[in-house]
Amino acid sequence: MSKLGKEMLIGFVPVLLVFLVFLGVNVMPVVLVGVLLVSLLYLTRMRANIGGTSSERKGKSRTPSYLTFDDIGGQDRAKNELMEALDFLIKHEEIRKFGIRPLKGILLTGPPGTGKTLMAKAAAFYTNSVFVSASGSEFVEMYVGVGASRVRDLFKEARSRAAKENKESAILFIDEIDVIGGKREGGQHREYDQTLNQLLTEMDGIHTSDTPRILIIAATNRKEMLDSALLRPGRFDRHIGVDLPDKKGRRHILQLHAANKPVSPEASLERVAGETFGFSGAQLESVMNEAAIYAMREERAEIGQQHFSLAIDKVMMGEKTDREATMEERKRVALHELGHAIAAEKVKPGTVSTVSLSPRGQALGYVRHNPPQDQYLYTRAELEQQIMIALGGAVAEEMFYGGRSTGSRNDFEQALRLVRTMIDSGLTSLGIIDSEMVSQEQLMKENASILNGLHQATREMLERFRFVFEQSLDILLREEVLTGDQFRELLGKVEQTNATPVSTQGLA
Repeated sequence: MSKLGKEMLIGFVPVLLVFLVFLGVNVMPVVLVGVLLVSLLYLTRMRANIGGTSSERKGKSRTPSYLTFDDIGGQDRAKNELMEALDFLIKHEEIRKFGIRPLKGILLTGPPGTGKTLMAKAAAFYTNSVFVSASGSEFVEMYVGVGASRVRDLFKEARSRAAKENKESAILFIDEIDVIGGKREGGQHREYDQTLNQLLTEMDGIHTSDTPRILIIAATNRKEMLDSALLRPGRFDRHIGVDLPDKKGRRHILQLHAANKPVSPEASLERVAGETFGFSGAQLESVMNEAAIYAMREERAEIGQQHFSLAIDKVMMGEKTDREATMEERKRVALHELGHAIAAEKVKPGTVSTVSLSPRGQALGYVRHNPPQDQYLYTRAELEQQIMIALGGAVAEEMFYGGRSTGSRNDFEQALRLVRTMIDSGLTSLGIIDSEMVSQEQLMKENASILNGLHQATREMLERFRFVFEQSLDILLREEVLTGDQFRELLGKVEQTNATPVSTQGLA
């Protein structure tokens, strides 16, 4: 109805009602019927418009203008595997000769921020396909049947847009598919199940010989929650892991995000890549962005290495806080962090990157470690070394204050997780076990045995370097932040005059 028609109707209805009342007619039944009709019309229109064809959704589903796989760093294996699967969509005449069934669905799995959505957009450009996207949360509504209706509309939109834009294929991307694709529970009838059943039906209805060809790409970071019917061949045929990037991949990602930033020639992205082990692509982008903000804040013309160091600390720990600690607290925190740093340098030389007393997030101080290379497998000795580093702070407090503080809580949590890893990996005296078949008393006894032994070894090691604490305390309190090179230089000078060489072999 046009705007003019609505205005005429709004003006006519009250006049009609007044006229009927003037004639002595009971208008209440007419009013009630009118209210019911208007309410029914309003609800019908709302349900039809939920997530349907709004301009926002059209903008979201528009085919990306220009995003190639070269613009995505750190995922060479995943990109190659995805491009091979996409070739089935492009070279349909060739695969028909070999009787190959084209893929219907590709599932991208991996931690958040690793580039799953970017890869789906690049896939649309690579195949010259229409790109239609939706998030799993968009299918969840309070109205029964809305989710299933949206699934039908999504497939219909993909086909109609492909035909309208004269494209031979369409890529339908569903992010957070675990929201609607979770395992179905017997005896329960849920709205999620109706949505999942409709999705399964639509995927079964995809005929690879039809034009336009439809390929579904879904993304999740919780693959274990998905229903088995969704994961079987013939639906999601390929499961591609999009993992956290290695050092080479991190360097590539940093180079991509540094293209539009004035990075100093003296700054080393290779070093930044080495200091960001375990970072996702999104976190690396944040590091570059925060480094640029620090440089702008200092009114520098270029982004220097110190800005990258501050940015890494911010992404890992959070922004600096204005929390003011007493001098006694600062001394305790300084000794605590020196305990971590000295333990790290003794068991893993050259790994300390920063020793800081600047409060960030919930931490009053911290030591950032820089492993020489990425590592994914650990021996018992290496795990025990990590536990000793974690216990170093609490041991240092015991050495100088005779007791611990609440600042060691996170360190103990980390140590307990490492012990649990050792037990689950069969690296303890318990041997290869199923932790559910071992009593809690046995687990606690083994846990205490490992931690007590490593605590004593850490205490013996740090006692030999008590003079290092005494010589370094004033410098750290004054400087607040020591780089790894500054700390090692200071440690070396003190050792040359006071220390007896200590072998770390056999500590495990």
